[in-house]
Amino acid sequence: MAHEILINVTPQETRVAMLEQGVVQELHVERSSARGLVGNIYLGRVARVLPGMQSAFVEIGLERAAFLHIADIWEHRQNGTASERPIERILHEGQSLLVQVIKDPIGTKGARLSTQVSLAGRLLVYLPQDSHIGISQRIEDEAEREMLRDKLVTLLPEGVAGGFIIRTMAEAASEREMAADIEYLTKLWRDLTLRAGEVPAPAPLYQDLSLAQRVLRDMTVDDTARVVVDSRETFARMFDFARQYTPALVERLSHYQGDRPLFDTGNVEEEIEKALARRVELKSGGYLIIDQTEALTTIDVNTGGFVGGRSFDDTIFKTNLEAAQVIARQLRLRNLGGIIIIDFIDMENADHRAAVLAELDRALERDRTRLTVNGFTQLGLVEMTRKRTRESLAHILCQPCPVCDGRGQLKTAQTVCYEILREILRESKQFNAREFRILASQAVIDMFLDEESQSLAQLGDFIGKPISLQVESVYSQEQYDIVLI
Repeated sequence: MAHEILINVTPQETRVAMLEQGVVQELHVERSSARGLVGNIYLGRVARVLPGMQSAFVEIGLERAAFLHIADIWEHRQNGTASERPIERILHEGQSLLVQVIKDPIGTKGARLSTQVSLAGRLLVYLPQDSHIGISQRIEDEAEREMLRDKLVTLLPEGVAGGFIIRTMAEAASEREMAADIEYLTKLWRDLTLRAGEVPAPAPLYQDLSLAQRVLRDMTVDDTARVVVDSRETFARMFDFARQYTPALVERLSHYQGDRPLFDTGNVEEEIEKALARRVELKSGGYLIIDQTEALTTIDVNTGGFVGGRSFDDTIFKTNLEAAQVIARQLRLRNLGGIIIIDFIDMENADHRAAVLAELDRALERDRTRLTVNGFTQLGLVEMTRKRTRESLAHILCQPCPVCDGRGQLKTAQTVCYEILREILRESKQFNAREFRILASQAVIDMFLDEESQSLAQLGDFIGKPISLQVESVYSQEQYDIVLI
């Protein structure tokens, strides 16, 4: 099967795995407690206007206020030209505002908003505030574009305000399907605006489709052989949605009732574990090291144990070619976004560099997320960007280590011993205690009993007070307490 989608549903979360030729290419996770907000529409209330940044914070009922920049205010951008009015003359504190989330909250940043509303259907995107009719750039044939535009114009009911963007899936759609999409989207907007006039701000007005329904709307392609879901209830909802909006997919949708967990049948659980690892093995014996930071993601390519090829240059070239393919898959699998720096193994041959870059571009063609590759820099690094639309897989499934606080390394037991000695010296000058007791991990106490026993004895003599030791098995290596007795 060329392309298949597996959907695992529990009351707590929905997980989607997209497989190509039996290999997992993409993973999507949506938790009931933290559903993505992109596409949601709210009646917001302006909390603060920041003239210096030409932006505003808007309360929409979330934990953190959302962010609205002047470039995302429809009034500022209408008619194709940016208005000269500053944000403080467009918005004021306490003002009610219809807004849509265009970027989920990430880390400490609140959601990003726009006042230009768009409602996505199967074939069309409705722009109720615009009059423009656009067509997906993926539809390249000019005659086809003109035909689709004419079809849409003839199907629009009289008096329907707003514009539309024709999605790629509309190419093979019938007039009846397109008309049904128009009816669904315009009714959705009428209901939404009606509710906006009845509730006080801040209030949610519209929630985007669930992950399982978005699979049918956005993730299926012509090559999708089957969509398998292991929940009877979710299957029923998806079946109703498919019958109404994606009838071509009804026959490909199936309910999994096997004894083995669905994700075990496609080795998906194993792939999830691998996608959380820092090191990725290459079949040739080389490996990648992937590090995610706040500012960017770095990917380092190493030959490892690979010694094949006729020469060392040939070995490097083959490792880099394989790495280019694996990197493209890892970006999708881990959903890495923002700035990405790839450190391929240095290649002296200009033809080899061009071939590796071409292989990377070819492998990235299957990625549906917008990206740009800027080629090799003077330092021999490949710079690229990938649009960040949601949290990465690691951010959803993991948290910083409570022992090392996300640093990936610990202070040595000896370093902690010296910190404790300095702390006791400091406290001995402030407090007149009878005794100082050190509570620390086994490794630190062992260090005091062995290599640093002389240092401890010297300090005891210097302050003229006894120092005792106590192991706390629940303490991490960096944790300690000094008790004054």
